[in-house]
Amino acid sequence: MNLPGIILVTGTDTGVGKTIMTAALAAVMHGTGRSVAVYKPCQSGAADGDSDAGEIVRLTGVTAEAGIVLQQPMAPVAAAAVDRTPLPGLAAHAERIRELSEFYDHVLVEGAGGLLVELDSDGGTLADLGSLLAAAFVLVARPGLGTLNHTALTLEVLSARGLDVLGVVLGSWPLSPDAVHHSNRQVLGALRVPLLGVLPEGAAEMLPADFRAGAAAWLNGLPA
Repeated sequence: MNLPGIILVTGTDTGVGKTIMTAALAAVMHGTGRSVAVYKPCQSGAADGDSDAGEIVRLTGVTAEAGIVLQQPMAPVAAAAVDRTPLPGLAAHAERIRELSEFYDHVLVEGAGGLLVELDSDGGTLADLGSLLAAAFVLVARPGLGTLNHTALTLEVLSARGLDVLGVVLGSWPLSPDAVHHSNRQVLGALRVPLLGVLPEGAAEMLPADFRAGAAAWLNGLPA
């Protein structure tokens, strides 16, 4: 599979399916015999039981870890302020990701919220982390109303910063899509970057074996 060693997964917003997309990509890579690690720079919402790394481990069995775990379901800077804990700088995250890349064929890095959510107290974002690592991005988008603008804005920022984009994934395709969903899928499929795949609604509730078996078909636009 011809994919970069380090891939950053960002979204047009929070709750668009980044974690499930990261898990699906990890499952596909692992299924082809590649070793994979997942790194989440900032995990918020631990007080509510949120653990993206834990969910990825459950679904795929690959290694996953968080750089820092914060209690409140808020953006990292705000959550860290409530917890009264310092956030690691981008350089610390980049160092850990590089360390992982020495032992694994691929490292997937899942962002928090959208591309420009601040990950540290200096205003560093996932876009800045991508620049530090010279890494490629996958953008996860919603299929519903509003996604075209949000997707275009995020792609424009990535392009303006000279960051490589592997493609777009629709994070949760509804069981009963309407005309808007089908229209958006058609438009997103004609972008300058490829549509890498479409994840079904409810994928997170699947048994791990079924999830792993289905991942390659969902992400059928990945380069061979």
